[in-house]
Amino acid sequence: MDGALLSCCFCNIYGTRVSVSFSNSRKTEMMRTSQDNVRLSLMDISGTRVYLRKPIKKNADPHTTNGDSESLNEGRQSFDDTMDVLDDDLENDSNEEEEQIRKIETEAEAEDDPEWDPEEIETISSLFRGRIPQKPGKLGRERPLPLPVPYKNRPMGLPTSKKFARNTNILRKAISSRVYKDPTFLVGLAKEIKKLDPEEDVSIVLDKCSRFLRKGSLSMTVRELGHMGLPERALQIYCWVQEQPHLSPDDRLLASTVEVLARNHELKLSFKLEKFLSLSSKNVYEAVVRGFIRSGNLKLAYKLLSAAKNRKMMLDSGVYAKLILELGKNPDNRVLVLNLLEELGERDDLNLTQQDCTAIMKVCIKLGRFEIVESLYNWFKDSGMEPSVVMYTTLIHSRYSNNCYREALALVWEMEESNCLFDLPAYRVVIKLFVALNDLSRAVRYFSKLKEAGFSPAYDIYMDIIKVYAIHGRIAKCKEVCKEAEAAGFKLEEQTRSLLMELNE
Repeated sequence: MDGALLSCCFCNIYGTRVSVSFSNSRKTEMMRTSQDNVRLSLMDISGTRVYLRKPIKKNADPHTTNGDSESLNEGRQSFDDTMDVLDDDLENDSNEEEEQIRKIETEAEAEDDPEWDPEEIETISSLFRGRIPQKPGKLGRERPLPLPVPYKNRPMGLPTSKKFARNTNILRKAISSRVYKDPTFLVGLAKEIKKLDPEEDVSIVLDKCSRFLRKGSLSMTVRELGHMGLPERALQIYCWVQEQPHLSPDDRLLASTVEVLARNHELKLSFKLEKFLSLSSKNVYEAVVRGFIRSGNLKLAYKLLSAAKNRKMMLDSGVYAKLILELGKNPDNRVLVLNLLEELGERDDLNLTQQDCTAIMKVCIKLGRFEIVESLYNWFKDSGMEPSVVMYTTLIHSRYSNNCYREALALVWEMEESNCLFDLPAYRVVIKLFVALNDLSRAVRYFSKLKEAGFSPAYDIYMDIIKVYAIHGRIAKCKEVCKEAEAAGFKLEEQTRSLLMELNE
């Protein structure tokens, strides 16, 4: 009997454990029925914990029945206490969950349905009413004039705004940068100065545009006045520039002025060349030499070059080329030309343009120095520059004059390969070459090309074609070319007429 009671007590205590699981199942069902996931996250499962008192085990005494009845009463009491604790916990948990759910629902409703102030509602509703009604009164009433802007009514004497000053300076700078080196403007100044009366000074014209000028601007104006034959006006411009602080000193203007004066025989040079060399710069010295060359005072120009060589002043190669060209026109100056050519050959810094090279080659052909012509041509090609039709023509003429016909013919094929356009002197030299080679077909072909290019054959070209036709016995062609030459206005020589008569006989 006692053992049965004890087992019953233990079963009841075990049942308390089942009841705890039962409470957990009820919580799970409540969580599943919730539709909001946020509410599930706020539920505290720790509130369902139940702390059961561990049952006290006592030694069973089979001889005492009182102890059995007392232990049975104690077991029933502990079971009742446990059930009460579980009921209280369940009620507390359900109350807390309901409060949390109400709180979340009230917050959600507050977010979904915010409360608007009357002013806000009035403002929003006015947007949908259309045009706002105007106050009663004149609909076409005149509005008052705007107040004057302060910077427009600024009193005189105050500084202008920085923005306006900056824009003005930029505009003035842009105009100056375009004008001070514009050839049309500078040549126009020379024309205006030319229109002045002899008693008037150039300052009348120059004062108007002084703010636009820079150093070196008026050198073109001075050169233009030199072409017009007005060296005194060029000197007046130089004197006016000396009074302008932002334009002087100007070495370029001085060189142009000196060259114009020397070209027009207005420059008086002292015989103390050493003093002149020490006082003048290289650009001014070269300008003086060029001026004397253009004026025809070649002896003085050669003397200046010799003085510069003695003082070891290396002048530009172009000055030598211009002096050689002018001296080569007179056969009596052969020695001076050869001396200048020797000086050029000794220079390592040879700097000649294509025009200078061609001028020296023409002089060397007259002097019979064909080797210098070939050397200049080779130097020019080694410098990486392309020869022009003028240089090709000069070299072909040099080889033709030296009786090197095959070498000259190779140069003609080189011109053809480089697609060099022939001019009238080139056709003349090439036709002479083919006549010397007795090549009738090529001479006639280039004669036809000459006329197809739009050139009118010269008298010597007609004579060369008649000659090559006569050599080959083409009498009919000779008469045809003679008629063409007479129609062009040329009169045949007596020698040519006698040659035609001999062919007819």
